Amino acid sequence: MKLAVVGGGSTYTPELVDGFARLRDELPVSEIALIDPDPARLDLVAGVSRRMLAHAGHPARVLATSSVAEGVAGAQVVLFQLRVGGQAARDLDETVPLRCGCVGQETTGAGGLAKALRTVPVVLGIAETVREHAPDAWIVDFTNPVGIVTRALLDAGHRAIGLCNVAIGFQRRFAGWLGADPARVSLGHVGLNHLSWERAVYLDGRDVLPALLAEHGQEIADSLGLRPGLLRRLGVVPSYYLRYFYAHDAVVREQRSKPTRAAEVAQMETRLLELYADPSVVEKPELLSQRGGAFYSEAAVALIASLLGDRGDTQVVNVRNAGMLPFLGDEAVIEVPATVGAGGAVPLPVVPVEPLFAGLIANVSAYETLALDAARHGGADRVRDALLAHPLIGQDELAEELTGLLLRAGREHLPWTVG
Repeated sequence: MKLAVVGGGSTYTPELVDGFARLRDELPVSEIALIDPDPARLDLVAGVSRRMLAHAGHPARVLATSSVAEGVAGAQVVLFQLRVGGQAARDLDETVPLRCGCVGQETTGAGGLAKALRTVPVVLGIAETVREHAPDAWIVDFTNPVGIVTRALLDAGHRAIGLCNVAIGFQRRFAGWLGADPARVSLGHVGLNHLSWERAVYLDGRDVLPALLAEHGQEIADSLGLRPGLLRRLGVVPSYYLRYFYAHDAVVREQRSKPTRAAEVAQMETRLLELYADPSVVEKPELLSQRGGAFYSEAAVALIASLLGDRGDTQVVNVRNAGMLPFLGDEAVIEVPATVGAGGAVPLPVVPVEPLFAGLIANVSAYETLALDAARHGGADRVRDALLAHPLIGQDELAEELTGLLLRAGREHLPWTVG
């Protein structure tokens, strides 16, 4: 079995390799192709990946290549985890919106739009190469903004499923508080990527969310940067990304007072690459846990195993709405529990969504439609429309100012802005 990783030079990759090594019985991988345009990073990441597999007694071969065609040829699954522009572009995503008093974040608001504009065309180009050299492969997208990127892939006719680690992170945390095996815990997860709520937490089929909120409400609220009273009133657990909506102005003040996450990650990546260069490092470094993406490898391995093994289990993924949320069009991409097997992911029925959540979902989904149109076709007017539709922006003069700032900052990756 061959797996390919586009963006294989990412410092995330050893996390993924560790997951493959530990779950070899569920996913008998014979070759892992790491694809990346940066030869220096790729060499270091491939080297530590080979040592990790050898240390674990795993027989898989690691191929390191800058050629997408070579890397994906014959693969059963291709994972997308690329970052167009690297941490430098992310730093702009986080700082440019702050100039206008808007939250600076790489997947939410104006920063998320900037990332979509430069990412979607690149992803679609790579996906066409996958179609040519591995036509039966599944594309598992972990590239942000996952909802927009996944919809772009699906609209273009690719076999794609979007994946995020938010739901599995909650599942693991809840299981720990419950003292239960995570396999006994499932979620009433609903929304869009990075705009989701846990409306139920099932332990052996019984909803224990009210008890979790009663016993751990303060701890949950602290981890999300929200007030406990909000969680008590809502009766749900929002994803961390809802903080950018529920506490927008407080987040802006915080962001203006400290270094960007991009700067923090860049420093961390420098240290990680130094560790990867050390021939004595044969296991996933502890520092990697601070990089973000907790449980990504477990989520990815579980999804791939179900797609290739036709397991028919339930996982939270990004899929077409197809009538699940009646207030959205069928073509929208939502993030909900789905049954995963050889034929893909089929979303499970969703309990009607309360207006407090449905309104925000519908608003952001409409923005995502406009953002994807701008990413596909370019044009300042399309960018302005997407910003005007976003609930965190939504003002004419603000949208116009942000459009100019984003396009000037991102010109290097937006060829349609030249001329």
